[in-house]
Amino acid sequence: KFLCGVCIHIVAVYHLRYNEKHMQVIRASLIVSVLTVLFLTWCVAAQNYSRPEEGMLTVAFLDVGQGDAIFIESPSGTQVLIDGGKDSSVLSELSHLMGFFDRDIDMILATHADADHVGGLVDVLSNYRVDTIVMTENVSKTPAFSAFKETATRESAKIIFTRRGHVYDLGSGIAGSTTLTILFPDVDPTDFETNTASIVAKLTYGDTEYLLMGDAPSAIEEYLVTRDGALLQSDVLKMGHHGSDTSSSAVFLAAVRPRIGIISAGEDNSYGHPHKAVLERLVAENIPYKNTAESGGIVSVSDGKEIWFR
Repeated sequence: KFLCGVCIHIVAVYHLRYNEKHMQVIRASLIVSVLTVLFLTWCVAAQNYSRPEEGMLTVAFLDVGQGDAIFIESPSGTQVLIDGGKDSSVLSELSHLMGFFDRDIDMILATHADADHVGGLVDVLSNYRVDTIVMTENVSKTPAFSAFKETATRESAKIIFTRRGHVYDLGSGIAGSTTLTILFPDVDPTDFETNTASIVAKLTYGDTEYLLMGDAPSAIEEYLVTRDGALLQSDVLKMGHHGSDTSSSAVFLAAVRPRIGIISAGEDNSYGHPHKAVLERLVAENIPYKNTAESGGIVSVSDGKEIWFR
């Protein structure tokens, strides 16, 4: 009985150890399989991100919640990011548009110092190599702007304090050159309220034009109407201040006469953006609109003659 017991014990131990080794092999195989699937999925995603068609200008209004971020890629491949939203959500948007392996951005333009425009730029500067940073001398006392200013100072990028009349050449395509022209500010905005100091720019490729308003209020809009008149007319209007009633005045909309307005706002945001009065003004001027709060990221492409949204 004793020998039988010993034999049974030996067999049981051997069987247990065999099963343990077998289970270890199974576990290791499962881990390798999962990692392989994840790697292949990542590779496929890296090869299938949204690249612009050859000869096309891409302008993407990113889904960054209650904030602003616009990614531009010219037909020649020059990449510009205008604002970065309030947090790191801009990184996933950029990853989708640029691809996993593209870690260079030619230009960052910070329209003004508010956190919902520069907060995410801290993460962008930490994760991408940036050649040029365009901004103004206007500042904010918020932690987000302080972090942006500190990170921008550490970055090896060239910092330009821009003014009206500055024209940035983004390269050429089949329809000619792509340019970003600054319309405002035209003076040193150091002492301006942050929204009033917002950079206003016009992006042009061939016959197509985008007017990008940052958070410029109606007082600046009407100043530009008086000063620039017909120059403001554009196919696409990135509307000021997320559709706030402090922007997109009737006089301004009548001057711009856009084919479409773009509103960058967060879903169910606490500010009530876009404001009902602004939407009523769009209806009165027969201007359709898209809102990131409803549509998510909004991507447009231009061949220099026409603009399509996808």
